[in-house]
Amino acid sequence: MSQADIGLIGLAVMGENLILNMESKGFTVACFNRTVSKVDDFINGRAKGKNIIGCHSIEELAQNLKKPRKVIILVKAGPPVDAFIEQLLPVLEDGDIIIDGGNSHFPDTIRRTEYVESKGKLYIGTGVSGGEEGALKGPSMMPGGSPKAWESVKPIFQSVCAKTPEGEPCCDWVGENGAGHFVKMTHNGIEYGDMQMICETYQIMKQGLGLTNQEMHEVFTEWNKGELDSYLIEITRDILGYKDEEGNEVIDLILDTAGQKGTGKWTAIEALNLGQPLTLIGEAVFARCLSALKEERVAASKVLTGPKPKFTGDKKAFVDDLRQALYASKMVSYAQGYQLMRAAAQEYNWNLNYGGIALMWRGGCIIRSVFLGKIKEAFDKNPKLENLLLDPFFKDAVEKAQPAWRRVVTTAVEMGVPMPAMSAALAYYDGYRCGRLPANLLQAQRDYFGAHTYERVDKPRGEFFHTNWTGRGGTTAASTYTV
Repeated sequence: MSQADIGLIGLAVMGENLILNMESKGFTVACFNRTVSKVDDFINGRAKGKNIIGCHSIEELAQNLKKPRKVIILVKAGPPVDAFIEQLLPVLEDGDIIIDGGNSHFPDTIRRTEYVESKGKLYIGTGVSGGEEGALKGPSMMPGGSPKAWESVKPIFQSVCAKTPEGEPCCDWVGENGAGHFVKMTHNGIEYGDMQMICETYQIMKQGLGLTNQEMHEVFTEWNKGELDSYLIEITRDILGYKDEEGNEVIDLILDTAGQKGTGKWTAIEALNLGQPLTLIGEAVFARCLSALKEERVAASKVLTGPKPKFTGDKKAFVDDLRQALYASKMVSYAQGYQLMRAAAQEYNWNLNYGGIALMWRGGCIIRSVFLGKIKEAFDKNPKLENLLLDPFFKDAVEKAQPAWRRVVTTAVEMGVPMPAMSAALAYYDGYRCGRLPANLLQAQRDYFGAHTYERVDKPRGEFFHTNWTGRGGTTAASTYTV
């Protein structure tokens, strides 16, 4: 058998499926797993008769690869990735490429790119989205790292990734060092927000309107034919219509405590680090944390009171309001995610292609939706667009949905149905369009108790002033700084 085009370490579900995907596109793949019996099981099972070379050591893997060698590591994020990098470096030559396809935290990818390049090799950290089905049939891929490595892996990545309806590959070069994993992290944060808003919509339909699962299934079926057409709306439709062998509606049997792997939390933390108002994604993360307090919530529900949800209006009209509110809130979610990526590009000196990122998310990934084509168009028209909400299409769409959005949030508050993400989206919109916020009072308070100074509207920006508010303080002011 000829030498392999690419190697892969890690034969869990994602690894196996990605190998089968690459082989199906005409590439020969060499594989290795730390538990080598898995290699033999794979070669004699799903990989039987295919152009896949099983290797029992890292050395054997390197020997079976064409130069420049390309090796994908698909193992648990964290120390296991560093361990495999250390094993690979001695068996690779200058110019060979190590690729981390796991969900690594972007600062680790920044560090690893610098380290691997210092050893004469090239490094790529690529976000891979779409789960096991995506890995097999075509994921969304977001590679960043050593720019010189891209031309060598581009034919493989763009062959195996998902394609848009127009046939464009959902994979392109994102940027330097940790940019690919940062974009994947932001994708996951937006995913948290989308999922939470759909859940809030479900809760008010169920508790507020008293709709059955079947009725909600029909609503989501209809929504998936319009501007909300997306993977998450599609799977929500399927979940609400699903019954087990005994005829039970499975959705009602599932405990209401959400898990999380941490990428949404990373997104919220990075937003705080960069001073970006990712309020919606933050609320989505906190909503999962609140759901985990199941026993506390059950106890509190017997003590704390609130209004009993009772809807007296036109249910059909309110369901349409919900559709518009979800659409507008979704736009805010993406606007915030793109603000975060813009801030990160400045902080880390990345040259991000914002339209290209929307294209990468059009297919294969969890947040894929029709809507992303409009984001690509917005950035194609204006690559320097400061906020998605300022693009004419998004501005008009939000303005059109605004009355329905406000009715939904108001109704939820009056009924006592929590809508943290959707109401945070509306509050962000109102804050962003506000020419004067009450931060003037906040600065006065800071100056009063800590002499933190303030700027004035009648003086140039950058000049700072302090007032002796009580007549008892001195003239000394604290130096200004922003965390």
